[in-house]
Amino acid sequence: PLVTSFTGKYGSIQYYVKATLERPAAPDQSVQTELQVISHIDVSSPALLTPVLRSQEKMVGCWFFTSGPVSLSAKIERKGYCNGEAIPIYAEIENCSSRLIVPKAAIFQTQTYLASGKTKTFRQMVANVRGNHIASGSTDTWNGKTLKIPPVSPSILDCCIIRVEYSLAVYIHIPGAKKLMIEMPLVIGTIPCIGFSSRNSSITSQFSMDMSWLALTMPEHPEAPPNYADVVSEEEFSRHVPAYPPPIDCEEQLCCPVFAYIQEFRFQPPPLYSEIDPHPTDVEEVQPVSFML
Repeated sequence: PLVTSFTGKYGSIQYYVKATLERPAAPDQSVQTELQVISHIDVSSPALLTPVLRSQEKMVGCWFFTSGPVSLSAKIERKGYCNGEAIPIYAEIENCSSRLIVPKAAIFQTQTYLASGKTKTFRQMVANVRGNHIASGSTDTWNGKTLKIPPVSPSILDCCIIRVEYSLAVYIHIPGAKKLMIEMPLVIGTIPCIGFSSRNSSITSQFSMDMSWLALTMPEHPEAPPNYADVVSEEEFSRHVPAYPPPIDCEEQLCCPVFAYIQEFRFQPPPLYSEIDPHPTDVEEVQPVSFML
């Protein structure tokens, strides 16, 4: 398979389509146009659906004058994502030092060039997010802090001369000391993962599927039901309705499961629907008709 087209800092992968016209008595003529190639990467593969977890701790200070450790633990739900997706980051930061620290997260792109036995690397930041300051003796938790992936080139992992790799770094900026960093591998694919769709869309589709039977039983033009007062007289209504509601046994109510209580329907049902009007009008409306000569 062809490698994805890419243009980097020290090299590129480009494809061209060339057409040549050969003439016996004249020089050849040729034209060419660039062709974009994308090698698809499915992030639904089992290797890219595994979660990634990293943790690290750093002692802040110099020699015997240490102020305390700073610990960091970070996790992402899966390894593979696509352009435009938001990566939820779960992290726990504990600041036991005497300094004010700031947690951050970023996506890095690493370009590796291999030629003539030599290797050259170029690394750049493509997206970042910042958290709140954490005072001394405090902790902070990221419960799915999102970092959106910008439009970048997909990962190139199967080329022998150019490699494009990504990583998600969660790090802590510590004044007067080196930052504490956790780096997790990341793969940018081209085919999104369907299994991680939003919860609202899945619930909506399930609700519409469960209620599809209702459309089969509803008539195209439903008619309004008759008035209940025309069907049941006041005497029949007074005979069926008790003067006081029956008492409810509390012990029996606590033992039974909690469900909605629906009173039994004891009244007469409405009359059957008929196409013939039982009370036809004797007087027909007469509309005037005019002729123009």
